[in-house]
Amino acid sequence: MAHSQSISESLLDLILSSLDSDKAEEIVQIDLRGRSSMGDFMVIASGRSSRQVAAISEKLVERIKETYGFTAKVEGKETGDWVLIDTGDVVVHVFRPEVRDFYQLEKMWMPASNDRSHA
Repeated sequence: MAHSQSISESLLDLILSSLDSDKAEEIVQIDLRGRSSMGDFMVIASGRSSRQVAAISEKLVERIKETYGFTAKVEGKETGDWVLIDTGDVVVHVFRPEVRDFYQLEKMWMPASNDRSHA
């Protein structure tokens, strides 16, 4: 039987479809439930230019407001190198590719692989 979707999961769906329709690249979602108090999910995506990063972020904030009636917190939109959109349940990072490569957030948050040397 299908369980009813939580708000964070439906918000995640909206975010992923918004990023996809605005041609964001290399979209990665990370499940933070039980791992962090910052939210349930983290989404990381890239835009090809600072202009595209800003546009992707603006559209996403608009869609969240239209659908859920609240304005997400946004940081970094002025420079367009790295925009953080915090909805409470889902934290979204939109980067220019070289900035994303530099910070490597995925590596920090992805579940540890099983190749521990002291097995």
